[in-house]
Amino acid sequence: MSDRARILIVDDEEAILETMTFTFEDEYDVLSATSAREALGILDSQQPIAAVITDQRMPEMTGVEFLAQVCERHPSTTRIILTGYADGDAMVRAINEGHVYAYVTKPWEPDELKQLVHRAVELHRLRRTNERLLEDVQQAARFLAAAIDEIPVGSLVVDGAGIVRAANRPVRKYLLLRTDPIGRALADVLGDSSLAELRDAAIRLGATDGTPFEELELTVDGVSLRLRVAVRPIRSEAQQIGSVLVLREISHEPLRRAFEDVLQEIKSEGGPLRPRLEKAQHQLGECAARVKRSVESAGMAELGERISRTQTAIEYWLAVDEALVREGYPDARLLVERMRIAMSRWPLPEELPDRVRELARRVESYYQTGENPGQPVL
Repeated sequence: MSDRARILIVDDEEAILETMTFTFEDEYDVLSATSAREALGILDSQQPIAAVITDQRMPEMTGVEFLAQVCERHPSTTRIILTGYADGDAMVRAINEGHVYAYVTKPWEPDELKQLVHRAVELHRLRRTNERLLEDVQQAARFLAAAIDEIPVGSLVVDGAGIVRAANRPVRKYLLLRTDPIGRALADVLGDSSLAELRDAAIRLGATDGTPFEELELTVDGVSLRLRVAVRPIRSEAQQIGSVLVLREISHEPLRRAFEDVLQEIKSEGGPLRPRLEKAQHQLGECAARVKRSVESAGMAELGERISRTQTAIEYWLAVDEALVREGYPDARLLVERMRIAMSRWPLPEELPDRVRELARRVESYYQTGENPGQPVL
């Protein structure tokens, strides 16, 4: 494909088309059409076309009517019209409506027309460059928005006038925002009475650099959640141009502490491990039920996954220990596989209880020798 710009000349007189083609063929790839209908087909099929030059008086439709369609279908193509003095009113109307970049009266001066077409082609180039830059910016914004939506922390970005400029998925979910908050005042976005405590906290935190965060409990549409709220300034050089309202959902933290207490109890030394594992099964079942009843959040989902994996590890350890006691010759491969799964599910792989390590050695020995003492390990 040629690197030269394309221009399209439209006139129902073949002689005019030949003259115009001869005038411009040294600088541009020149296309021609004898009717508006043919020209529209060329424009649709052979983009990009930098400029179109048409006569005003043609059969089927006038040049102004034709360029109005070009403007709608190919707005970046620069539009020039050739006209007689009698068509002046129509030209003014077309220019005011944005259909025509310029008009040239007959007869025209070739050098002046060349200069005009050169400017028209340059305008098309600038438009195309701007379109590509805008598309790049919009694409980058889409990628950035997608990435920000995956951050497990709610963020409302506010400019210096208090207008929301960005809001990621977690904050929309936490606050149950049913309409897009972008472009609205933060005070309006947080205007619901259920968000009054959050609005007041945002004002306090934004007015001082001394308090890093506040914790508060919100109930929105019957859903309760606990949030750690912070306000981070956005600066350009020494000037603050906005701020980010950061909402970290911490409803899971009491449950997380309860879960960690269970793990600590399992890890504690001394005495049989089985009673502690059975007690942990019950405690973890209660924790899992509370997770299911709680607000959906990244922290809660992660905690739920850790609890579930720990439940699997305990269930398999107990089952393997019981199989070694109750069955004379349990399936060795099944025991090895269960121990492998249990080890992979245990959330603290570097801190295995000693009796679990001993159980793993007992299973490996049984797999190698076939000898089963039939004594409990846990």
